[in-house]
Parts: sequence; structure tokens; C-alpha cells
Amino acid sequence: MKTKLTTVALGALLAAGPAMADLVFPDLSYRTGPYAAGGIPFSDGYNDYFTLVNERDGGIGGVKARVVECETGYNTEKGVECYEATKGEGALIYQPLSTGITYQLIPKVTADDIPLHTMGYGRTSAANGKVFSHVFNYPANYWNGASGVINHLLEINGGDIKGKKIALLYHNSAYGKEPIRTLEELSAKHGFELKLLPVDHPGQEQKSQWLQIRRDRPDNVVMWGWGVMNQVAIQEAANIRFPMENFIGVWWSGAEHDVMAAGDKANGYKSVTFHNVGSDFPVFDDMQKYVVDAGKAAGAGDNVGKVLYNRGMYAAMLAVEAAKTAQDIHGTADITGAMMRDGMEALVINEEKMAALGMPNFGPSFDVSCENHGGPGLVGMTQWDASSQTWSLISDFGATDGEVIGTLVAEDSGAYAAENNIAERCN
Repeated sequence: MKTKLTTVALGALLAAGPAMADLVFPDLSYRTGPYAAGGIPFSDGYNDYFTLVNERDGGIGGVKARVVECETGYNTEKGVECYEATKGEGALIYQPLSTGITYQLIPKVTADDIPLHTMGYGRTSAANGKVFSHVFNYPANYWNGASGVINHLLEINGGDIKGKKIALLYHNSAYGKEPIRTLEELSAKHGFELKLLPVDHPGQEQKSQWLQIRRDRPDNVVMWGWGVMNQVAIQEAANIRFPMENFIGVWWSGAEHDVMAAGDKANGYKSVTFHNVGSDFPVFDDMQKYVVDAGKAAGAGDNVGKVLYNRGMYAAMLAVEAAKTAQDIHGTADITGAMMRDGMEALVINEEKMAALGMPNFGPSFDVSCENHGGPGLVGMTQWDASSQTWSLISDFGATDGEVIGTLVAEDSGAYAAENNIAERCN
């Protein structure tokens, strides 16, 4: 079941009051605006998984899930308005798919006792549950992604990248700047030279950056992009004949629409990931039967199995499993946001559970705890095959540099705690 609204309906929604019969999962979507190409498939996957659970399983613990969709256009102000408009519905969790919105919601969800899940984005140091009681970013965060890229380069270079030149092409925003400190620390540790190349929103103009890349001739380019920036960058790389196998994107720069426009020239491009790709999993048979063929899909059904559809579906699956955990902990199917937070903090995802859900090896196994809201930060690598127009997982989900990342998480979360007078928990 899905309810769709805009921020102009805020007053009417608040007046209506909560729908106690359902478990409410808001979807702060962006099907419009400059980043809609990424927002649409994610939202389709997110909505469709809840529909699958309702149609196939009869809901979560016997209670139907209801998705309340509110369009943000990837605009931070609208995202906050959507939060205020939907929280009174009995919202159990927020997944805004925006680092800008995330930063604004952290103090709000903490005060309102509603958990926030920023899977692979948001404030990375929120992995420290001792400081961020209501924010979770399992199974991996930006800094894991940056370390995963460097680990891959170490692997294909015999463990030695000293003297290599690596350029970071990044969206000039809070999101794009997230990996810089991690890459600087890893540069000092492994001896590579790091060059920073910001790209202003929305990313359509990159001529000067790629002229600089052509002049500097870095060994590798790492991209922290989103939306049209990714497509433009891959086309510009093709224009200067930069080797695609040496061009690696973060997981928000590794979807089908990012590479398709460049055609065969995008072949070999890589992207880190925290989940598997493709539709060769039993869950997609159920999705076809109970959702797509039944005419209940959120979209036209043409995004099923695509990278960002899978990510939205994975995000919804983790929310459902956390809700089940909360129901078990509290002995009731009619859980609240506060109970959902407890379920997220006690969440255990292992291969046995994933296989039972029809998603074997779809993502890494991980546990969440009071101290660790980010999981182990296991990261894999995918690569684009232009001939078959498919992404493939070309590595296992591997560990990232816990020493470097742990130090940065402790430093940043400690500063946040001091600034906001937050006493550490989990003692």
C-alpha cells in the first residue's frame, strides 16, 4: 500500500492523524529534479519490496506495511518539510537518500525518537552508536567506499601504489567532500599522490577538470558523483581516451544510466558496491509474480534488477528485518519508532537469513550493536560490460581499513558530541 503526497498537503496530513493499523515507512523520494534518474529506480525498489511483503507474506508480523511517499526533488528544505509532514503518520524509519537532508534530520529524529538509516551515505561518523543513538549507516559508509577503492588498487598493483597519482573527481557538496579526509590519510599511509578536482552542481560542465586530467595523466580517477555528473564524466573520460578500467566510481556513480550514454566506450568502468547486482536471485521471481505481473509495481516494472532498484529493495529489506527484530524484542506487532530503533540496533544479517529471503549473497553478513551502527564496512567491486549491458560483481565483499576509518570516526563523532553536549552511551 502506498500513499503519495507533496509538501503542500502538509496541513491536511497532520490533521488526519496516524494510521495505527499499518506499519508506516515514509519514502522521501525524488522522482523529479536533476537527480531523478537515480531517485526513481531506488524509490521503485523500495516501494516494491514492501508491496511484495504485503502480498506474499501478509505484511510484517501480520501487520501490513504502508509506504508514505513524499517528493523532495533532492532539495534539502523540501526534505525537511516532508519529514515534518510524515512523522505524525506513525513513521518507523527514515531513509532520505540525501546527505544534505540527512544532516538536517539527525537532531530531529533523535529528539522525535525515530531512527534514521543512511545506507552508504549521510554522516559517516554516525557509525559510532555511542554518540549517534538514532542514526545507522550499515552495512557500509563513504569512508569504507574510499578505502575499498584503494584496496582494489593495492590488489591489482601487487600491494604497492607508492608514487601513483590518483585524482578524486567529486561533486562539490557535503556528499562529494566526504571521502577527502579518508583518501588523504590513505595517501599518507600508502604513498600515493592525491589530486582533488571539484565539480559544481549539477555537473554538466567538466571540460576544465578533464583537460587537467589529460595534462596530469593520473594513474587512476576516482569519482564521487551523482546524477548527470556521472554520465558527463564517463563521456569526457571516453573523449580523452582515459582507460576505463582505471576509472572507479563510488556506489552512487555505478548504475546503468551512468554508463549507457557512452556506449561501448564505457566498457570496463568500475564501481565499488555494498550489495550484489543483477536479477539472478529467487526474490525476483516473487517480485515478478506478486508485484509486477499483479499490476502493483511502483513504476512501469522496467527498473527491476537494475543497480539502484536493487539498492532500494535492499534498503527496504533491511527495514523489514529490523521491524521483525523490534517485534520480537518488544513482544508486539504494533511497534513504534522507538521500538524500531531497538530493532535496528539488534539487527543480525547473515547468509542463512539472506538465503531464506531469496537473496543469497546479495549483501555482506553483519551485526549491529549499541557501539557500532555501521557494521563491518565490507565492500565489493563491480565492473560494466558494455557488450552485454550488465554490471558484474568482480570481487568478494572485503574488509576496509578499520584502523584509519575507526580513528576518523572517533575524531569526528567526538567533536560532534562535544559541540552538542552529548554524553556517550553504551556503558
